[in-house]
Amino acid sequence: MARDEGKLDTVIGPDTVVRGDLRVGGSLRLDGQVEGRIDVTETFQTGPRSLLKGEAHARDAVIAGRVEGDVHASGTVEMQAGAQVFGNIACKGLVIQRDCVFQGNCTMVQSEGGQKQ
Repeated sequence: MARDEGKLDTVIGPDTVVRGDLRVGGSLRLDGQVEGRIDVTETFQTGPRSLLKGEAHARDAVIAGRVEGDVHASGTVEMQAGAQVFGNIACKGLVIQRDCVFQGNCTMVQSEGGQKQ
């Protein structure tokens, strides 16, 4: 099945606060605040004013806001300008644009089996 890069399945709006774990089949855009674990089968995307306090697990992640916790991706993690990640990142590929804050460790993994390279 071909990936639909522009497809967005779930949006958490800027005035929304969620406390608890989320499981999303498809993609998720976070513009509000979540305190808990997020599991996304496709792309996890955060807006510039978003806040995640907890872990994120996804195929790919595009971070533009603040994450206080670990990010796990079987594919790529992209930190867009102004993004802040205070935690560890495990991914196959990492892109960090200018003016980002990343305090943690990055582990590069293979997409199949999640073993370290």
